[in-house]
Amino acid sequence: MYRLIARCLLLTALLAAPVSAADYLQVEGYPLENGLQLLLKPTAARGHVAIRLLVGVGTEQFACADRELPHLLEHLLFSGIDASGEAGLEARMQALGGEWNAFTRSSDTAYVIEAPASNQRAVLDLLLASLINTELDEAKLAAAKRVVERENGGHYSNLQRLLDQQNLSREAHQQLAVELGLACAERAEVEHLSLAQLERLREDWYLPNNMTLIVVGDLDPRLPAYLERSYGALLAAELPQPRPQAEAQGPAKARRQLVDGLLGDNAGLHWILPEPWVGEHDHETWELLRDYLDWALYRQLRIERGLAYGPWSERSQFASASFFSLNAEVQRSDLARAEQVMHRLARDLLRDGLEPASFRRLQQAAVARQAWAVQGNSELADYYWNALGDYADGRFSDPAEGLRAVSLEQANRAARLLFEQAGYVRIERPLLSGSGLYWLGAGLLGLVLLGLLALRRRPSA
Repeated sequence: MYRLIARCLLLTALLAAPVSAADYLQVEGYPLENGLQLLLKPTAARGHVAIRLLVGVGTEQFACADRELPHLLEHLLFSGIDASGEAGLEARMQALGGEWNAFTRSSDTAYVIEAPASNQRAVLDLLLASLINTELDEAKLAAAKRVVERENGGHYSNLQRLLDQQNLSREAHQQLAVELGLACAERAEVEHLSLAQLERLREDWYLPNNMTLIVVGDLDPRLPAYLERSYGALLAAELPQPRPQAEAQGPAKARRQLVDGLLGDNAGLHWILPEPWVGEHDHETWELLRDYLDWALYRQLRIERGLAYGPWSERSQFASASFFSLNAEVQRSDLARAEQVMHRLARDLLRDGLEPASFRRLQQAAVARQAWAVQGNSELADYYWNALGDYADGRFSDPAEGLRAVSLEQANRAARLLFEQAGYVRIERPLLSGSGLYWLGAGLLGLVLLGLLALRRRPSA
């Protein structure tokens, strides 16, 4: 009781204090007795709250065939809590002036709400009711399966399955991940998933000790007491053992041509390299190197040579592996030149390192960007959601400090480790170019003419 009173008083003091952009990293956070983690951030923006409920289960917790389970359950939890069904549930949220949605990622499932501050407790009540009072049945399951199937691109045809098995029609980074055994070879289907599996998922993973609730905005001073009574009443239980992340299973081809559409003269060039670990400030180092290479590619491929409109570098992660890539959309006829430019850029970095003046300018820009990168309650809530691993002792780590701490020497070391590798080249292009279609048509016409000529020369009976 004393602890709850102290938290209410602290929240009241925070509400009364002026809120500036500089203190967005300071957040009141504590666990309820059942293990549910709370993050409460009052701001100067009046009349609105942003709510994020995070459940620590995502697609990677399941085998490839069953990876749509958490996504399917996410949809089912919006299917209704009484006889009025999904429409009645949505009407209740509309009556409260709020909007909600949900997202299933590889590691978590997030329920996202924007609502008037005056109804924040009522909206949280409705969310809680959806989590614990939604009764699953076959009719709801069939409807949710149809929705998920449409979201995933429609019916999984035999032709698409064949293309996936050949691993030639995917986006370049995804194709490499599949080839290395880091991602599933086929799209997960939903038809075989059962109510028993979904109930087991909810019982095993939708536990308070596997949840984080983030509330940002014009907070009610009574919110801590309300959360203690409502969300604090959820029963904790032991969580299942997490599924180990996939490891790379073997080598992949150094170079592949991938099919992207039927007809066109465009092509996508992707040079993908494993991202090495560089020690302290690893994340910030690679973020700055990405900014540097974005600028270098833009300058060399667009400004100086006009080969690509918006070349870019990209960081991606699949299971336990991280990758860094150089990418450009070009004309088919310019593929060889664009690839030469990329490799020349890598050789220059290996020989000379990064340009000190450009590195310092881009580093200063990255640091300055932190002052305005997160604005408004919704962006703050999303920032906290994605940075939970950096939260400790009431504060998120300051990204500006991490960026400032990266030295030119560390960035050069990262570039050397990156480009000393051969990496993987993936080229995406349509099956036929314009000229290829022309010659195919000419060839078919020639065959037809030869056939007609042969018929005319055939002696009559």
